Amino acid sequence: MTKSTMGNKLTPKLQRKLAIVGEQIKLARLRRNLSVAIVASRATCSPLTVARIEKGSPTVAMGTYLRVLNALQLEDDILLLAQQDPLGHTLRDLQLTDRLRASKL
Repeated sequence: MTKSTMGNKLTPKLQRKLAIVGEQIKLARLRRNLSVAIVASRATCSPLTVARIEKGSPTVAMGTYLRVLNALQLEDDILLLAQQDPLGHTLRDLQLTDRLRASKL
C-alpha cells in the first residue's frame, strides 16, 4: 500500500495528464535509442526514478524532470509550459477595457 502524501493526491484528470507527460518522455527516450540506465546516468538520478517519471509519478521533483529532459536534449520544452494562456489574456483584457455607462437623462 502506498503511503499517503501531498505529492500523490492528484485529481484523476491531473493524474492522466502526468501519465501523458511520462509517456512522452519515454517515447523521446526510445526514439533516441537510449536505455533507462543511460538516461539516469546523464540525469544523475537512479534508473528507478527515470522509470517513475515515465509512469507519471507525482512524487518526483520538478528538478529531476528537468534533468531527464536535459539528458534527452529537450530542456527547452519546459519553456512551453503556460506559454499560451488564453484565460489569463482574457482576464487581463477585461480589466483593461473602459467601463461603459448609460447616458444620464
